[in-house]
Amino acid sequence: MMKQRVWERIDELADELWDLALRIHSNPELGYEEHQAVGWIADMLDNGGFEAEREAGGITTALRAKHPATQPGPSVAVLAEYDALPGLGHACGHNLIAASAVGAALGLAPFKEQLPGTLVVLGTPAEEGGGGKLRMIDAGLFDGLDAALMVHPASATLVDRGSLAMTEVELVFHGRAAHASSQPEQGINALDGVIQTFVGINALREHIADGARIHGIITDGGQKPNIVPERAAARFYVRAPDNEYRDELLEKLRCCAEGAAMATGASLSFNKVGHEYKAIRPDPKLVELFRKQLAELGEPEDPPTGGLGSTDMGDVSWVVPAIHPYVRITEANIPGHSREFAEASCSARARHGMLVAAKALAGVALDIWE
Repeated sequence: MMKQRVWERIDELADELWDLALRIHSNPELGYEEHQAVGWIADMLDNGGFEAEREAGGITTALRAKHPATQPGPSVAVLAEYDALPGLGHACGHNLIAASAVGAALGLAPFKEQLPGTLVVLGTPAEEGGGGKLRMIDAGLFDGLDAALMVHPASATLVDRGSLAMTEVELVFHGRAAHASSQPEQGINALDGVIQTFVGINALREHIADGARIHGIITDGGQKPNIVPERAAARFYVRAPDNEYRDELLEKLRCCAEGAAMATGASLSFNKVGHEYKAIRPDPKLVELFRKQLAELGEPEDPPTGGLGSTDMGDVSWVVPAIHPYVRITEANIPGHSREFAEASCSARARHGMLVAAKALAGVALDIWE
């Protein structure tokens, strides 16, 4: 059986794939700075018979690698992510996403001449708020694809999990500096504008639909306690289960900020920054194919749990049939974007999850072609 031969090949590659995962984990690189990671991935794919195009689409750390054995039939892309989080490293497990994608591709490669269709690996930088896949969509790198596949590590195995639409916003309040002790009445406190915005959002939470999120940080709170802050700033993520409600919440945030500016006398600059991500639309046929692979591998699916995050794979799913399932790499319930999850992403359980993900991706591609 072809699938069993592909899975055996992935097992043969296990040590090389794990070495790749650990190297990326030990050398975390932020979005659009993943030069080592994308280089290691490209080299492995070149050595495995692919034709790797570095700086794909004019994006420095993007990659497009195509297997030369192409036949009439569906064009399938396996996606690799490899960017890290600031201060936390691979606390989202993107080192495993990269290794599982490479594993699926190299497992299929020796048999591709016997299979219809086209096999592509897309290395997608800067998922963590940098919108690498959006830039790749604009560059035409998803044109002509019939399926886009990837797997994300997690504390549970979840096949048809969605994602939240997301917009990042920066608020900047401008006030007037003054001596905070002797002449505070002559100042306008920009920091009060930021604080009142948070107060307004906290009052709004009671009236926000379940599953939606507005969360932020203060990025500038002034210079010294004895100076009335003349500038203060904050950044927020606005998230919702669908794109339309995300936009509605964005306007509610704007109203909170404008009310804070009016109350304090500060002026407000309200700007979208970074990228907007759409909510993902998992393709139901691909979801069932992935579920089938897990059953054949003897990997149990967990019941739905926890809230949702956001990903630029959501935007991909609006232009190409796509899936973004999750595979367990921990025994305990460890939150993503934590130091504990960064440690889990280089554990023995993570190695098992990486191989399950690689085999499941390869299995879905085979079922599409066959």
